[in-house]
Amino acid sequence: VQLQASGGGLVQAGGSLRLSCVASTSTFNSLTMGWFRQAPGKDREFVAAIRWSGGSTTYADSAKGRFAISKDTFKNTMYLQMNLLKLEDTANYYCAAGRGLIASTRDDLRRYDYWGQGTQVTVSS
Repeated sequence: VQLQASGGGLVQAGGSLRLSCVASTSTFNSLTMGWFRQAPGKDREFVAAIRWSGGSTTYADSAKGRFAISKDTFKNTMYLQMNLLKLEDTANYYCAAGRGLIASTRDDLRRYDYWGQGTQVTVSS
């Protein structure tokens, strides 16, 4: 699976951004895709995930109510709509993919075998 993330940028606090991740793979069977982020000096952390088949989603507590993960099966693209952005959302955002994940493991970055390059999100005051 090859992943290409885009959509990062500089935005003021309270603003919105939409990240995209295009996936290239021979099959989307049992695929789960997710977003993780990493701020300078911090560990990479889970943001949200979506199962490609069926579309069930999982969110980190920090993302609930502000972020929305979605997919477009025709475009092989996953999105992360981020609203009400906060200074603490500043990070490099990575998309990832893994197969065979169950819901309870979607937040575990070790379960993801494929990673895209990061896209930087910077929230300013």
